[in-house]
Amino acid sequence: MAPKGKISAAIIGLILLASLIMPFVYPYDPHAIDLDSLKEPPGPGHPLGTDQKGRDMLARLLEGATISISVSLLAAVVAMGIGLALGLVSGYFGGKLDMALMGLVDLVLSFPSLLLAIGVSVVLPAGIYTVMIAIAFVGWASFARLTRGYVLSLKEAQYVEAARAIGCGHGRVLMKHILPQCVPLALTLMTLKLGGYIITEASLSFLGLGAQPPVATWGSMISQGRAYIAVAPWIALFPGIAIAGTALSFNLLGDALSARFGLKMRG
Repeated sequence: MAPKGKISAAIIGLILLASLIMPFVYPYDPHAIDLDSLKEPPGPGHPLGTDQKGRDMLARLLEGATISISVSLLAAVVAMGIGLALGLVSGYFGGKLDMALMGLVDLVLSFPSLLLAIGVSVVLPAGIYTVMIAIAFVGWASFARLTRGYVLSLKEAQYVEAARAIGCGHGRVLMKHILPQCVPLALTLMTLKLGGYIITEASLSFLGLGAQPPVATWGSMISQGRAYIAVAPWIALFPGIAIAGTALSFNLLGDALSARFGLKMRG
């Protein structure tokens, strides 16, 4: 893997590790209100300062990392699973089924992803699961289209034809010979998409459609901190940096995996 991919993977791993370990060793509760420490700037007592209610920013950032990354990752796994299944069926069987499924894919992809996610979130009650559903609903179409295109080339391969010739059924051919070839491609796409999913989750939380208070998410922290941008800019600044840095790390990691996968394909 390229150096930028290793650095990105290390940053993501460090964020995840810190979000898992720090609640047990860090002395501040992300929900504890301290009226004596309102909007305290970064310093020895609070490394990243406190927010408008005196809550420690670092503790809330780490809680937000757990929520944002886990929600985005679970949604991406669901979207990948749905897209893989539909893409396999569409590409392998073709015909009217392929036309119908790809028409649905085109319909989903014709809408701006964030706008569609907002539309789904408005219909359902606000919360973490609603964000997962919205991201998965928006994301599956990309996986389906990519998988379908790859299956179209794989189903004409000699080893697939040989499997059919010895009596393998459609299910066995799909699960044993075609699906394993599609999974690395789908995982690479998922890594590339995760940065965008984190931004989508933050956007929905910013609008109040994600996890509800007192749960800390990066988007809701920015939303609450924008009113104090002139007197306490760190309240909105640090969550913004966290979103940008994490999304960029996933994008760079996806680029590295994509380059590596491309080399293997050419080989």
